[in-house]
Amino acid sequence: MNTSTSYRTHMCAQLNEDNINQEVKLSGWVQKWRDLGGVTFIDLRDRSGIVQIVFDESDNAEAAKLASTLRNEYVIQVCGNVVKRAEETINPNLPTGTIEVKCHSLKVLDAAQTPPIYIDDSDTSKESIRLKYRYLDLRKQNMKHSIMMRHKVTSFVRNFLDDEGFIDIETPMLTKPTPEGARDFLVPSRVQKGSFFALPQSPQLYKQILMVSGFDRYYQIVKCFRDEDLRQDRQPEFTQIDMELSFVNEEDIMDTNERMVAALFKKFKGIDISLPLKKMPYKEAMERFGSDKPDTRFGFELVDVKEVFKNTGFKVFADNIAKGGDIRAINAKGCGESFSRREIDALVEYVKIYKAKGLSWVKVTDDGIKSPIEKFLSDEEINQLLVTTNAEPDDLILIVGDKPSIVFDALGHLRLELARKLEIEYDREYDFLWVTDFPLFEYSEEENRYMAKHHPFTCPREEDIPLMESNPGAVRAKAYDMVVNGVEMGGGSIRIHNKELQEKMFAALGFTKENAEEQFGFLLEAFKYGTPPHGGIAFGLDRMMMLLLDIDNIREVIAFPKTQNHGCLMTSAPGPAKEESLVELGIELDLEN
Repeated sequence: MNTSTSYRTHMCAQLNEDNINQEVKLSGWVQKWRDLGGVTFIDLRDRSGIVQIVFDESDNAEAAKLASTLRNEYVIQVCGNVVKRAEETINPNLPTGTIEVKCHSLKVLDAAQTPPIYIDDSDTSKESIRLKYRYLDLRKQNMKHSIMMRHKVTSFVRNFLDDEGFIDIETPMLTKPTPEGARDFLVPSRVQKGSFFALPQSPQLYKQILMVSGFDRYYQIVKCFRDEDLRQDRQPEFTQIDMELSFVNEEDIMDTNERMVAALFKKFKGIDISLPLKKMPYKEAMERFGSDKPDTRFGFELVDVKEVFKNTGFKVFADNIAKGGDIRAINAKGCGESFSRREIDALVEYVKIYKAKGLSWVKVTDDGIKSPIEKFLSDEEINQLLVTTNAEPDDLILIVGDKPSIVFDALGHLRLELARKLEIEYDREYDFLWVTDFPLFEYSEEENRYMAKHHPFTCPREEDIPLMESNPGAVRAKAYDMVVNGVEMGGGSIRIHNKELQEKMFAALGFTKENAEEQFGFLLEAFKYGTPPHGGIAFGLDRMMMLLLDIDNIREVIAFPKTQNHGCLMTSAPGPAKEESLVELGIELDLEN
């Protein structure tokens, strides 16, 4: 790597014992300085790392005097000779710890005020302060490592996909607003007043058009935008490794991406992933783990106990069954003594976050059970519950009865919360699987209609197409998600490539022919002229980096992230527009609503 310029011959951490007796020129920031009276030591930092610089007034009094005036974060240029450190001063924790640079000249390129945060990995500043001064936060070695690792990963992906015959093609950022799931970010048009572009939630329609155009294999590492409430692993703008392939089925796409991910984790984590990855149908994932992105490294699996209580006198469960609800349990084996009553009460409150009305619990002891619902249950129900959940003394059985969607959501999150609280030791450090056979539709009670589970262009399984009108909830999709440790790292599907089937899909989603033509007419028109079978997948690069770096905060792997309210603390974006700009765009604000 040639990084020499007129300001430097080497980068700091490039120096080693091979450079001893060489004269070098370095430029960077002062990480630390120590004036020992006549001798000043400087830790000089650049992107590559740190090297120790020494100024001795007996060698050059003028340079040593100037060095004694330096402070943290001054930008300096030095010239000197590389020498071996004395044995007792070697720093084994520093890659350059066996050498130092004895300097004979120093130039201050820029002075610095005292930074508002400590430029060191041990800094404990609040995240809000770190984000406000992100340019300083990014000087830290751990942040440098994250961003540089991201660069290496994207370079690796590009090289892999190039070798697999993919073509990198850019797609527009100013697109047509289309209903694809999340809320669009809209961009007003000055030239066509009253009309709006949308920032892309994904390049979905463009990459399908590229398959119609005959490019066969497309990829793009691309920004996407979704105006939705943020969680720990989401941002309003995020990066996808996006791809689409022609003349493929699910197995073809899985094979390509399994090999890519296995090569990635081998190179950057030293982990061997056994291929092909295991597959788990959506129905099994929900019934066993309460999630379509299950963390399968530990137990606490869901158990169907509805049959246990089919004739129960316990009104809470009886009423739920009468309304067509579900009842499932988790046996937290060996945890009965681990949770106090107060801690169990906290779990009760926890499931309410996921709309569960309550959480029933049963502690199993050598003498029987302890439970606030014991008096409502018959001996037969208690015995059947213990058998069904494979319960033993010191087990804790946790039960939720509610609508099936709420039961799965509440218990799916509860098992993860139990693992966190108990600091469960996982069977495997990384566990990869495909979740397959997703429902094509999901019912929205808010809108009183079926919606696309993924997006309206996902292909149904051929054998389920007759059910699209008579029983939409039973239709399975040719969709697949790659899940790692309970994180959806990527997901995709085989697409509809037939105009008639696409129109049938739009009709099932409640689109009139006029609506479908208005929203997606260009796609339906393209489908008239010979469309190859095609499908694709997109990986969330930000989530991938979190997994590769063992980081649980998405903002730590993005150079300039947004906060939970979509704001940038460094630039104070978003901000108000000037009145004249709004007039040009034909926009009048109503801030009261």
